[in-house]
Amino acid sequence: MINRRLFWALAAANFLLFFGFSIWMAVFNNFAVDDIGVRPEQIGLIQSLREIPGLLGFTFALLALLIPEMRIMTVATIILGIGLVMTGRSNSVMALLTATLVTSVGFHYFSNGTSSVTLLVADARQVAHVLGKLNGVMAAASIAATGITALVVSRVGERNILYASGVALIAGGLVLIPFMKQPGRKAPKRKSPIRRRYWLYYVLTFLMGSRRHIASTFAIFLLVKKYGISTQQTALLYLVNSLINLYAAPQIGKLVARFGERRMLTINYILLTGIFLGYAYAPWLRLLYVLFVMDSVLGGMGLALSSYFKKIAVSPDDITGNVSVAQSINHIAAVVLPVAGGWVWALFGSQFTFLFGVAIVLIALALTQFIQTETESAAPMPATVV
Repeated sequence: MINRRLFWALAAANFLLFFGFSIWMAVFNNFAVDDIGVRPEQIGLIQSLREIPGLLGFTFALLALLIPEMRIMTVATIILGIGLVMTGRSNSVMALLTATLVTSVGFHYFSNGTSSVTLLVADARQVAHVLGKLNGVMAAASIAATGITALVVSRVGERNILYASGVALIAGGLVLIPFMKQPGRKAPKRKSPIRRRYWLYYVLTFLMGSRRHIASTFAIFLLVKKYGISTQQTALLYLVNSLINLYAAPQIGKLVARFGERRMLTINYILLTGIFLGYAYAPWLRLLYVLFVMDSVLGGMGLALSSYFKKIAVSPDDITGNVSVAQSINHIAAVVLPVAGGWVWALFGSQFTFLFGVAIVLIALALTQFIQTETESAAPMPATVV
């Protein structure tokens, strides 16, 4: 399975990081629109540039040659806290863009660390289960963050919430340093991790990133810009997402472990087709709320790709490098799609942005059928001893 002390260290770090990131998600769009007056094409530009640190995810593997993955996660938490404080101080689009980039560096490096450590130490048959538990921890953090935001934002304002959460992450990251030890860790070998046998993993990662970044950029922006929902409503919507994911995320991990990656991803993409069509054409705000929550739950299905990679990985030496490369692949489209989608929205209407999402989902659905079933997969790779 996984060393218990190590799991709780990962859980604590994930709770802290996603507490701050969930506050950022809950207030960012309203803060950008109401306080700074960001337009659709500008939000697309900001979200595209926000993904540059993700595009450079391969640098995580280079850094891991010198610093343990869990120590990088601690530093990333502190960087995210600094980004939150900078966001609260923003008074222009350029300042908001700069703060968003700093926040993004912290988030993406932390995400790389969590995936790498989990794949290194968990048994292949248990990866989905462990990732599901960690996703549940993230949901709990989001519940706390969005609940607090919904309760106090009308009294203290978005800026003060960003300040306070940023300081909390900086302090929490410093406190975590002694606990983020990685027993039995071997530095990755200095070699290219890319292998032809991983081609399907790379392509599906690219498509999942494309679908996710269209949804994460424009779904909540649709609700804020077109329907005028408030910061409190945004926070409550994320709170509902997190409450559901607190239960759903571990269950998704169990379902992937039981029924296999191909079956669960197939169901995922069929449902997402309907969700994106709903974003494009549904005229009822309440239905859009339901679609947004469903989209959030299905976002947890990304762990199926990590589980699939663990089963086909040739060597533990491939893990950190390929997780880093996968993040870069995931973000190739993310740098282009938000700004392109913003201009498409501005010129032709929001429905065309989401129809492009439908096309991406259908391509991913077709390619998912090439995933081997569990009985056809390569023999599980033994977990690193911890």
